[in-house]
Amino acid sequence: MSEDQLNLLEELDYSILQQCMHCGMCLPSCPTYTETLQEKSSPRGRISLMRSIADGDTKISKNFAEEMYFCLGCLACQTACPAGVDYANLFENARGEIERSKVLSSRKRDLIRRWTLGWLFMSLSRLRKLGKFLRFYQRSGIESFLRKSKLMRLLPKTLRELEPLTPRISPYFTRDYYSQTFDPINSEFRVALISGCIQDISFAETNADTIEVLRANKCEVILPLKQECCGSLHAHNGELNLARDLAKKNIDSFVPERLDAIIVNSGGCGSHVAHYDRLLKDDVDYAERAKVWSGKIRDIHEYLVEIDFRVPTVGCGIEAVTYHESCHLKHGLGVSDAPRTLLKAIPDLKFVELHESDWCCGSAGIYNITQPEMSMKLLDRKMENIKRSEVSVVATGNPGCAVQLQYGGKMADETFEVKHPIQLLAAAYRAEVKGK
Repeated sequence: MSEDQLNLLEELDYSILQQCMHCGMCLPSCPTYTETLQEKSSPRGRISLMRSIADGDTKISKNFAEEMYFCLGCLACQTACPAGVDYANLFENARGEIERSKVLSSRKRDLIRRWTLGWLFMSLSRLRKLGKFLRFYQRSGIESFLRKSKLMRLLPKTLRELEPLTPRISPYFTRDYYSQTFDPINSEFRVALISGCIQDISFAETNADTIEVLRANKCEVILPLKQECCGSLHAHNGELNLARDLAKKNIDSFVPERLDAIIVNSGGCGSHVAHYDRLLKDDVDYAERAKVWSGKIRDIHEYLVEIDFRVPTVGCGIEAVTYHESCHLKHGLGVSDAPRTLLKAIPDLKFVELHESDWCCGSAGIYNITQPEMSMKLLDRKMENIKRSEVSVVATGNPGCAVQLQYGGKMADETFEVKHPIQLLAAAYRAEVKGK
């Protein structure tokens, strides 16, 4: 037996592999299977491939690796599975084994991964420096000049394709404007906010609105200044040791034992940080603290409903909104009704249910970069459904989805705005103050 096979048997929970009954209930929920109709590109097909390797029948190969990375990791199969198979666990461990086996290794790929996963996303200070550079690029006129002058054609094909997907950088970052603690009058709850990395750099206004809404609902809000990237990007790309390092840094930064809740307003981040206990279960120093941490994680929508949030008395200035569900918010955290509850509570705001609201938009972390063809197929499907909704605003609770939907709207020449549900609730609260 090869070392790679042995490692896979040691890492994967074989009981989870055995849980899959191959019933096929997951097939209609899987975007890649729906598009390709190939069994290997279905959840049960991928589990069969994993089991074949775990049994020693086949080896980790390039074909196996490419199929595992063709998976969106949307976790819709988990929601659909009657046996409760923990596909997220299998998915991350399989990719971890792929990276350990180096079957996809190349000079270019290894360099990109070392620079992004191993260096850039290991430090929020580095990410903010990159954000400042991109902010200057976008706001100085250089971006506009390059696009109009057709100089973009001189860039390598990969960079040309990536450039339109670059998120707009916020005029400020969350920690540029806020101190560590926000103490409202008559506070009843003590919470801390995960500010995120992309959320902090490109959607700082969402973090600001989250703090504002929490304070309006009697929450003392703490913003730990030493927090780092949540590590989801690392875990989903097979770098589990790096993900563990970031998890431990965040636990130390937040001190979950002193909090009523740890609030997250990004579906992708939330799904990952909620499972720090699984990630660190074998760490003698952090296993118990990770259990406390995971027990304190609350999605912002979920938490507001739990504490009986204050319903605004006036509207937010928007006539109609629909809601696109972040895959990991729904399938990873199980949060689906709460965002709708918040939106429907805003006076004079018409809520329009989006057809296939929980169908993946194709963002899936960096999937729109690594698998652009499949990503765009899914985005086109999503755009058709949004167009039929006839609304001016699409609400979603994940920054990756927001960037993808904004790009899709631009490409389809649609005029809708993309907002976080919390932004609309915050706008309604502010309208109350202005009306007094």
